[in-house]
Amino acid sequence: MTPVALDKQREEMVRSQVVSRGVVDARVLAAMRSVPREEFVLARDRGRAYDDMPLPIEEGQTISQPYMVALMAEAARIGPTDHVLEVGAGSGYASAVLGSMAASVVAIEWHPSLADSARDRLVRLGFRNVKVLRGDGSLGSPEHAPFDAIIVSAGGPDVPRTLLSQLRVGGTLVAPVGRDPNAQVLLRIRRASEHSFETESLGTVRFVPLVGAEGWAIDAHESVPAAAPSTARTRSDRRTLATAIAASCEPITDPESVALDRLLERIGSARVVLIGESTHGTSEFYRMRARITKALVSKAGFDVVALEADWPDAAVLDRHVQGRASAEECKRAFDRFPAWMWRNRETAEFVDWMSARQLRAPREQTRPIICGLDLYGMSKAIAAVLEFLDREHPAAARLARERYSCLSPWEHDPTTYGRATTSGLLDTCEDEAVAMLQELLELRLSDPVRTRDPLFDAQRNAAVVRDAERYYRAIYRGARESWNLRDRHMMSTLQAVLAHRGERSRAVVWAHNSHVGDAGATEMSERGETNIGELARRNFGESAYLVGMGTHKGTVAAASAWDAPMRVRTLLPSHPESFERICLESGVHAFMLPLRTPKVESLRDMLRPALLQRAVGVVYRPETEFLSHYLMASVGRQFDEWIWFEETKAVDAKAGATEDEDPGTYPFGL
Repeated sequence: MTPVALDKQREEMVRSQVVSRGVVDARVLAAMRSVPREEFVLARDRGRAYDDMPLPIEEGQTISQPYMVALMAEAARIGPTDHVLEVGAGSGYASAVLGSMAASVVAIEWHPSLADSARDRLVRLGFRNVKVLRGDGSLGSPEHAPFDAIIVSAGGPDVPRTLLSQLRVGGTLVAPVGRDPNAQVLLRIRRASEHSFETESLGTVRFVPLVGAEGWAIDAHESVPAAAPSTARTRSDRRTLATAIAASCEPITDPESVALDRLLERIGSARVVLIGESTHGTSEFYRMRARITKALVSKAGFDVVALEADWPDAAVLDRHVQGRASAEECKRAFDRFPAWMWRNRETAEFVDWMSARQLRAPREQTRPIICGLDLYGMSKAIAAVLEFLDREHPAAARLARERYSCLSPWEHDPTTYGRATTSGLLDTCEDEAVAMLQELLELRLSDPVRTRDPLFDAQRNAAVVRDAERYYRAIYRGARESWNLRDRHMMSTLQAVLAHRGERSRAVVWAHNSHVGDAGATEMSERGETNIGELARRNFGESAYLVGMGTHKGTVAAASAWDAPMRVRTLLPSHPESFERICLESGVHAFMLPLRTPKVESLRDMLRPALLQRAVGVVYRPETEFLSHYLMASVGRQFDEWIWFEETKAVDAKAGATEDEDPGTYPFGL
């Protein structure tokens, strides 16, 4: 067939197969008109290159139907400056279409021969912006991430979590997904924020299997999900593990009355104890964590309680504990989303206990403090620095206002600042934020005693501003970079507080399991992510004791999306293949499970293989729970202790009673 005849067929294909079915993106249509599909099919099929169907290629694979290539390209919303990942390059046809639309494309192909021929073909046709790699596409390409768009041209049992982690905030992933290898649903997933995704179905499709660690494993007889936990745990294995857990655990009656002597023995001389939670809105987790912390403060001399909370807000709690906070200050603490995470009755009762204990303590006794480790609160941190300097160093305050004026328009909308600076529309304020922190650090040397505690507070607030400025820029460069920046900030803050308090200081950290558990024992490590648990083990070794918590079912306080209202929502029963389900099968309704020194010596080794584990933050989406709220983790390496509650209820975060009506919840006036 002559080139002219093929050009006519290509134009007719676009008109009758693509435009007629509703594809309207002009850039997609131009790409479909320009890429010669006949170059990507078997020689015998060149005359059928523009038929309305998939066609066979080498290795038992297929080249997708033209309409499907156009549909997925349009669904991915690819811009001319975008960086795109294609999983399942095949012969390279879709890679060429994407290369005609985007600035750069990384295409991954499982079969070596297909990868080689696709690479040669694309080079021959002049597609210099397409890089073809041979490998496991279900794991993406961490070294080339983050991506503005990801298109998966093969069907997997679930959306690979690793691919989601490589998607830039605001980016789109399009993938066929289904547990039946012969039929899938085409999903479009948009990364709305660092931790939230929006999912919609584009209809039923049929693709060749996605082979890989987070796809299907292919053998001579059948296809099964390679990443499904059922391949790692037989029914007999699960029974054995559940029995070992039952034999090793220490039952809990309720958080308030549980005996903790043996737990304190296991913690021993640890300098930092990190206590996690699998949700941010579960009462039992907060109450159990408070109970353990009270014992550590009262019996083991712990003098720092560090929260996954902003430094300025947590400072208000500490001032209340020390008897220095006004009612008005307390009302302003934790007033942004997600307020309920700390503004709840369970936290208030613990803070009141700390306050009452301080009143009874002798003056010469070291007074425990509450501090925040997080970096979101840039606006309050700037205000705190300026307030300190206005009071102590008016001349420095004038310079600080000049330095922070760069950030002033964005204090209450830092994500817009991050987007504008990343896109080049606005110069960054990094130099100003760094200079302000440096000047405060130097100020400490000139006046180390008189203003020591207020100055340290100002220094930490300046560090929040510096790292928040970096963080809000990083979220538009990729989830891995922003996550790591945030957790490293939390660890550096913890270390600074311990150093400031002295070498005998000991800290309890309250944060989510995803921050507390060692990231090196989870799928996070495959994405290049770290967390405070991993950093604590690196910095403190055996002197870091990591505690995780989980549940099977119940209710939870959470929102359906970032900045949406909090609701008490029903937590779905744990996934049948999850670690939580094995805990349920132990038959013990609530327990503490030592993992560093278990009663059944083989238990920790039994828990080394990865299992599904649930993680619910401030957003909970039961409709996409498996996709949104599970990760693979080796519990035996992730934690030193696991605490389990079969059924839990939401934290009490209802507004209503005032300070006068309920003195027991004074910090927040719940």
